[in-house]
Amino acid sequence: MKTTESALKRSSTSAHGWAQIRRPLWSDVYRYRHYYILMLPAIVLLIVMRYVPMAGIVLAFKRYNIQGGIWHSPWAGFRYFQQMIEAPEFTRIMVNTIRISALRIGIGFPAPILFALMLNEIRKLRLKKFVQTLSYLPHFLSWVVVGGLVLSMFSLDGPVNHGIRAFGGAPVQFMQEGNSFLAILIGSGIWKSVGWGSIIYLAAISGIDPQLYEAAEIDGAGRIARIRHITLPSLFPVIITLFILRIGNMLEAGFDQIFNMYNPLVYSVADIIDTYVYRTGIVGMRFSFATAVGLSKNLIGFALVLFTNYTVKKLGGSTIT
Repeated sequence: MKTTESALKRSSTSAHGWAQIRRPLWSDVYRYRHYYILMLPAIVLLIVMRYVPMAGIVLAFKRYNIQGGIWHSPWAGFRYFQQMIEAPEFTRIMVNTIRISALRIGIGFPAPILFALMLNEIRKLRLKKFVQTLSYLPHFLSWVVVGGLVLSMFSLDGPVNHGIRAFGGAPVQFMQEGNSFLAILIGSGIWKSVGWGSIIYLAAISGIDPQLYEAAEIDGAGRIARIRHITLPSLFPVIITLFILRIGNMLEAGFDQIFNMYNPLVYSVADIIDTYVYRTGIVGMRFSFATAVGLSKNLIGFALVLFTNYTVKKLGGSTIT
């Protein structure tokens, strides 16, 4: 009897607690209904543009033909995944993709952090705003424009080779040699994204308690010591979160940039998964093959996110879950 009464009390308590949880939730939704209505177009756009197209994944498992369309084309199983693995270019494009992504992470990922730290140390407000604005501008230029500028600068008749000739050197075919092309690729990518990428770090720095810096300065800590012992530890959770997300895009080596800058002479170092899929899948109208490669790339990226998040959690760091 006592057991039954205690069970009834627990159930009534849990039901009461659940009702208390639900009431504030719906009351908050009603209270802020105007904001939710404003969010509605963005939510609908997200669903239509991101989730509805996921139904097209089935194309990776079908032998697509125009007459039948996606849903009435015959099934092909894992045929296109096998073709992807057995393709003679598969190893080359995978190595190129990983190499370029690793360079972007190793060199490009710390660049916004360092830029934000240096920008934060500028004491003159006007100069700081001017540098910030100047660093943001390249982000708003498309890779078509930036690619054209880079090709013009490093061409045989460009200003860089004119400077080399002025010092008595021989002109260099920067955009036709693998190593120089990779250096220009990574450098132009950093130049375009470093300012915009520093915004989130500057926002995190602005949230640090100024009293910490004042106390450190009273204790005799210099700028480097304050950055090392206050700023960087405060930025660490943000850095880890962005790093995990960046690892998830490991196979995104920058299609827009490479497509607007590369040429057949540098395919051996610059041909990545996306450019290969564009040429063979989209231009060559092998739509099922292109879908299979894209699906494989996304699954690998998702697995990388989970693995990195799990590793960071085991090491005691901040994670995205």
